[in-house]
Amino acid sequence: MANAIYPKTKEKFLNPGTLGTTSGTAVDMVDDTIKIALIDTGVYTYSTAHEFYSSASAAAIGTPQTLGTKTVTNGVFDAADVTFTSVTGSSVEALIIYKDTGTAATSSLVAYIDVVASGLPVTPNGGNITITFNASGIFAL
Repeated sequence: MANAIYPKTKEKFLNPGTLGTTSGTAVDMVDDTIKIALIDTGVYTYSTAHEFYSSASAAAIGTPQTLGTKTVTNGVFDAADVTFTSVTGSSVEALIIYKDTGTAATSSLVAYIDVVASGLPVTPNGGNITITFNASGIFAL
């Protein structure tokens, strides 16, 4: 699988005025709380039908982290590299970026990432896991 932006979030980016109560709210990648989770692909498989973090939360390893220093320039989303501290659990082969609302069932999935500059795949050993994003950004529209 290659990196992908979830189709329902593409709709939230491109046509936020048509969102209903079942589709959550628009996604602002700079001003909203955007989190990233380490994902065990033995538990979660990407699907274009998935819309909310509750579809993937059972596969999260460690504690999701809030992305900092977020920018959008020329259609490219980027953020500071992220460190997960004292991670234990199953192997990690992917990342999921999502808009955190405080409730998994309403937190919009944004991107599925299994290709980064460094940090994946990794087997947790109780130490820190640092994810280094590509210099060109995390994803582009």
